[in-house]
Amino acid sequence: MARSYYLFRNGRLRRHQNTIYLEYGDEEGRRPIPIEDVRELYLFGEIDLNTKLLNFLGSHGVMVHFFNYYGFYTGSFCPREGNVSGHLLVRQVEHYLDPAKRLYLARQFVEGALFHIRRNLAYYQRRGKGLDVPLATVEGCLSEIGRCADIPALMGVEGRAHDAYYAAFNLVMDLEAPFQQRVRRPPDNLINALLSFGNTLLYTVTLTEVYVTQLNPTISYLHEPSQRRFSLALDIAEIFRPLIVDRVIFRVVNRNMIGEDDLEPLGESQGVYLSEEGRKTFVRALEETLATTVYHRALKRNVSYRQLLRLEAYKLVRHLIGMEEYRPFKAWW
Repeated sequence: MARSYYLFRNGRLRRHQNTIYLEYGDEEGRRPIPIEDVRELYLFGEIDLNTKLLNFLGSHGVMVHFFNYYGFYTGSFCPREGNVSGHLLVRQVEHYLDPAKRLYLARQFVEGALFHIRRNLAYYQRRGKGLDVPLATVEGCLSEIGRCADIPALMGVEGRAHDAYYAAFNLVMDLEAPFQQRVRRPPDNLINALLSFGNTLLYTVTLTEVYVTQLNPTISYLHEPSQRRFSLALDIAEIFRPLIVDRVIFRVVNRNMIGEDDLEPLGESQGVYLSEEGRKTFVRALEETLATTVYHRALKRNVSYRQLLRLEAYKLVRHLIGMEEYRPFKAWW
């Protein structure tokens, strides 16, 4: 079964027949990676490659995600789309240009996100963490979604829910230093570094799953389409961030798998980034979660968390072509 490969060491990626080789240039020689085993590549180290390799990867539908020295995402190599539908593209654009249709979809993405935020808080509330106030705030925000008249109002409601949610992190996790607020560019503490890294990884995983469908990843509904990112992946990932990324963060922090010692200063700025060892630990925990399976009540079979992302994209396809009204995924277990 194809899987994701995360390459942290410096080296060169080369192709020989149907195998990719990561050449280290030391006593370890080179590491073979059969192309049939590769779903996507994550390149964190200083890795040299050439257009011959990219052509080979593109012909096999393999995406490559690039990260800089600090582990910050810089971009993706996307193979030529092989599953294209002009009809669906027209429908995607129609739903973006029609304010009512766009607002409906944006509301669904926010509802799915806040549902899982509430689910996380309720989980820890049942374990005596005293989360009545943030739970009440999130409940109130959920009730406001249907009354939001436009995207900015909807984003405002989601922002208030996230503020209450992040304030609860100090009760959910055993932190050495209190978590004050969400800071993105650059992250200023351990939790912000984990959130930024985890959210970026989920975005790239979601992008890979959207790519398999006929959806155009640049046309989105909650997030404004942008030349610099595939914003539909952000829309779909929004639903799953609390369910996947945040739960992984809670686990690695509370089990002391990642701590303050896994941070490195970001140059002369006040920012920090995860060390290579910290990134490796987080990747292992995230991949373990993505591979976890649950019994899907509609499909009558087990599916992984990663497959849930692709199924969500197909649900959106069915909505856009008028087959079935889209409703966001909501965990039932």
